[in-house]
Amino acid sequence: MEELYNQIHIYLNQEEEITFKEFDRYYKDAVAYFNEHADEFDEDHIWKGLFISENVMSNAEGRAKETKNAKEGKKYEKMNQRLTLWAQNFAARLARLGYDQDQMNERFEKMFEDYEKLVKKDSE
Repeated sequence: MEELYNQIHIYLNQEEEITFKEFDRYYKDAVAYFNEHADEFDEDHIWKGLFISENVMSNAEGRAKETKNAKEGKKYEKMNQRLTLWAQNFAARLARLGYDQDQMNERFEKMFEDYEKLVKKDSE
């Protein structure tokens, strides 16, 4: 999970967009990990799973609209649909743990900020 979580932050902080091939590989790695381990996730892993799902999902949605390659567009749409289900699963699990939507949004912002601080500290 840590590898997937760290990698999504690297992608989010890059200037350039990654290729379809790299995006697809990351998506497949994340979904395979979720399929194999999601039932065992502790609270921290649920948060990270939601963070990964939401970010890949929204990027896939945006890419589906922007791409001129119809085949890739359909694949991005499928990625978006599958990760929407994972995001809903993780959000429901967090709701059962007592978190409301505002708390989830706050935690998301903190997850973005914490990684940005870490990146700045490493580059100094």
